[in-house]
Amino acid sequence: MTLKIKDGQTILFIGDSITDCGRRAAERPLGNGYVKLFYDMLTIREPEKKVNIINKGISGDTVTGLQARWTDDVLVHKPEWLSIKIGINDLHINLRQGGGGDTISPQVFHNTYNDILSRIKSALPKCEILLIEPFYISIEENRESFRKSVLDLIPEYIEVVREMSKKYKTRLVKTHEMFQTFLKHHDADTFCPEPVHPYLIGHMAIAETIYATLSK
Repeated sequence: MTLKIKDGQTILFIGDSITDCGRRAAERPLGNGYVKLFYDMLTIREPEKKVNIINKGISGDTVTGLQARWTDDVLVHKPEWLSIKIGINDLHINLRQGGGGDTISPQVFHNTYNDILSRIKSALPKCEILLIEPFYISIEENRESFRKSVLDLIPEYIEVVREMSKKYKTRLVKTHEMFQTFLKHHDADTFCPEPVHPYLIGHMAIAETIYATLSK
């Protein structure tokens, strides 16, 4: 596989804790998750290619958080490539607030996501975009379980990402679908300590899928 990203170009990754992975602390500047693994794959597979990789993930962030820092963390860097992974915190906030207060409903998620994508397309019309769907590594079926509530609601947030991908003609990584396929063969503990944050193996799967997607 050879990345479509050219020598000298910049790819910026933005998102929540799964993107962050310590990039603002001991593991800076790329963290120790899928962004760093993507860099490692590139270094091994295409050593002659020099790509500027920027990680702007912030643990706990939401799509409204991205919107609030979009100029500072994305637009000023003028990336040729942009990867966005967001949504699970938005969903959690919606569930825990019961749809009230400053909740991030699927409709708010939709409107805000549309805003940040319209801004990047307006400012950097040639920027290639990759959207990574939110995921939840669980197959819980207990109706009284919070995990089951997340699994029941996450398709609405995934549908927003797919709609945005179609509207803005982006590349797309179907991470929830990927992990659900894995869970047909291995239990959830293989991939994560809890359904949101993957172990290294989960980050490897994400990085490998991103690399394959950006090579098409």
